[in-house]
Amino acid sequence: MESRLIHTGAAALHVGVTGHGPDVVVLSGGPGCVQYLERDEIAPRSHRAWYPEPRGVGRSGGGPHTMEQAITDLEGIREAVGVTTWTVVGHSWGCDLAVRYAVECPEAVAAVVGIAGRGFQRDRTWSEAYKAGKATEAVVDIDWVPEVHTALSDSFTNWIHRPHLWSGLAACDVPMHLIAAGDDIRPPWPLAQIAALVPRGRFSTVPGVPHDFWFTHPEVWTQTITNACAAS
Repeated sequence: MESRLIHTGAAALHVGVTGHGPDVVVLSGGPGCVQYLERDEIAPRSHRAWYPEPRGVGRSGGGPHTMEQAITDLEGIREAVGVTTWTVVGHSWGCDLAVRYAVECPEAVAAVVGIAGRGFQRDRTWSEAYKAGKATEAVVDIDWVPEVHTALSDSFTNWIHRPHLWSGLAACDVPMHLIAAGDDIRPPWPLAQIAALVPRGRFSTVPGVPHDFWFTHPEVWTQTITNACAAS
């Protein structure tokens, strides 16, 4: 895995890169978590994969920021490394960011592969199901920055309350494959709704794996994202 520091605005962002082939950018979750997917052994095969670490987290400079800034950072990285378009793979929060990125920058995004996102809602029944299952979920130790988490969560809430949220999704022609983890405590219906709404959407489920199956079932994760990226 090669590492680079790429300046976007006043911040230097850490970006890992590995492999060869069509370009894929891989977004980790949280929000505010370190880039936990930056591992050669779980990278999509036959692709060149880029792993940005979010602003204000881990090896990246900066601090708390909005989703708008996160997308500006991704565009700054893409332009700095000379990529015209890339497939965006996002896990958890990264899935939600990936979909927004595609809606707002469709010329930069060849496709979205979103895994185990929460979808664009603050639904009470979804939250109740999530909280009810929380005690049973396997704990994966991931470093995170609370201030970045709070800022991005607030920005997410502001975004999903915008009047043109759903019409923007319905007008987005970027192919999107949204994937649920079969044993996730997070209900998958919001992902299925988005996949049904976007013109080139697809929804599927990986059976028998939890939310963080990149950690618990790395071989399944690698095959899932490799196949999805190849089909995009």
